Amino acid sequence: MKTSLHALSLAAMLGTGWLLASLSQNAGHSVSTAVAREPRFPQLRFEDLNAQQRPLAEKIMKVSSVGIGGPYNLMLRSPVFAERAHEVYDYLRWHSSLPARLSEFAILIQGRLWRSQVEWFAHYPLAIKAGLSEAVAADLKANRRPGGMKPDEEAVYDFCMDLSTKHAVSDEVFDRLRTQLNDQQVIDLIGISGNYVTTAMLLAAAEQSVPPGKQPPFSPGEP
Repeated sequence: MKTSLHALSLAAMLGTGWLLASLSQNAGHSVSTAVAREPRFPQLRFEDLNAQQRPLAEKIMKVSSVGIGGPYNLMLRSPVFAERAHEVYDYLRWHSSLPARLSEFAILIQGRLWRSQVEWFAHYPLAIKAGLSEAVAADLKANRRPGGMKPDEEAVYDFCMDLSTKHAVSDEVFDRLRTQLNDQQVIDLIGISGNYVTTAMLLAAAEQSVPPGKQPPFSPGEP
């Protein structure tokens, strides 16, 4: 079976020993402290999975070059949740109605709002490959409203930021988004944003960061 880009992005996240060497995303923890601590969610091994977990793990392992690592390592601890979430991931990540450029941009927006080292590390190269400008991504990473956005990117940015930070969307922002996206695309955009908030929460709770030897995208104390 053809390996998906999602599998490749997880492969980039999951270097050898990454789960054991994951850093705390809190600025107060050093690398040595994170390595010395017992992981909050030790890596599951396929041979130790129960009858509920194993069928989904087999599905995951057919398309993921890193097996049941990354967010799957957490989700499998709740097998019914993992099964439902896997279906949602599959649609929103690979089959949604949004162009990949806007989908990846929306993921980066949530990654920046959450300061999710893993999400930014994994999805930045995918966003650039999909056509997002490096300058737009750099401004977003620097916690600035990006300059030079295309009209559809500007509409997506303002909508996602309003919804995520104000918990409401103005008529002006919504109407501008509707000039760029149809109904299905708007709903898929909301779904993608919420999905990657959940992913950021899972990764933050597990204190996972980038592979050993890689520079975390966000420095301690960076807003």
